[in-house]
Parts: sequence; C-alpha cells; structure tokens
Amino acid sequence: MNNHAILFSVRPRFAERIFNGTKTVELRRVRPTVSSGDLALVYVTSPTKELQGAFEVSGVLSEAPSTLWKKVSKGAGVTRKEFFAYFEGKKLAHAIMIRCAWKLSMPIQLSNLQRQKGGFRPPQSFHYIRRVTCPAFIAITNAANENSRLTTSKRLVA
Repeated sequence: MNNHAILFSVRPRFAERIFNGTKTVELRRVRPTVSSGDLALVYVTSPTKELQGAFEVSGVLSEAPSTLWKKVSKGAGVTRKEFFAYFEGKKLAHAIMIRCAWKLSMPIQLSNLQRQKGGFRPPQSFHYIRRVTCPAFIAITNAANENSRLTTSKRLVA
C-alpha cells in the first residue's frame, strides 16, 4: 500500500450501503488520483460525523454519464434519476470501484479527529492524507493491513 490515502466524505445512507456490500462503487464528479490497491477512508457526514471505516480501491472508471450508468447501475446505490441529477452538466462521470470495505470496531468521532489532528476539517468531497499525520489514521491503516490478511470469505464486500 502507498504512503498516502484518500479521505472521502460520504452521506450516511451511502456509507451504510458501502459497508453492507450493496454499494460497490463510489461516484464522484471530479476524478480523484487513486488506483488499484489504494486505501480510501470513509468519513460519514452529518448527522453522524465520524470516521467509520475504509475500503480498498480496485480501480476507477471514467466515462460519459450514460455509459457509466450502464456499467455501474447495479452497484451505484442510487436511482437512475439521482445518478443523472448528480452528473448533470458533466461530460465525464467517475466511479471508484470498491474491492473490499470494512468498518472500524470503534468509529472515530469528528471531535476526536480534531483533537488528534489540530485543524482537521472534513472535506467537501475528498482530500489526500499522509498515513502518518494522525493517530486515528494510523489506527485505520493498521486495520487496513489486518483486513488485507483476511480471507475473501470474511470480507464485507467481495
């Protein structure tokens, strides 16, 4: 794994779907610089406001919205109407493919993140982080390393 990770802000209903395995792609209007094997941390937005877990990226698809919908609709976790409203006006739509996802046994609340890493503010969409910048991120990195040793049958998302 790389020395950096990406932190995504995700709405509660979508985070729940990521962790229960029904959402297998994370949709974005702007393509993040991630590739297969990268670690993506999942910060769940208001009213939850906590770092709940992570997923391993298996790749990124970038296509015209209509083409991307045909490829990812089953794992997008949104309706067709929501999908096209989200990508309205965009020539390219991006889907971060989720290889496996896992929840932290003890999610880390926003107030703890701010205490551990002074000035921490959740991103509007995403931002890149160095794995060594905060004890909370070190903990989730350790969980990621442990998760990578799990057998496929024990993973939350195949």
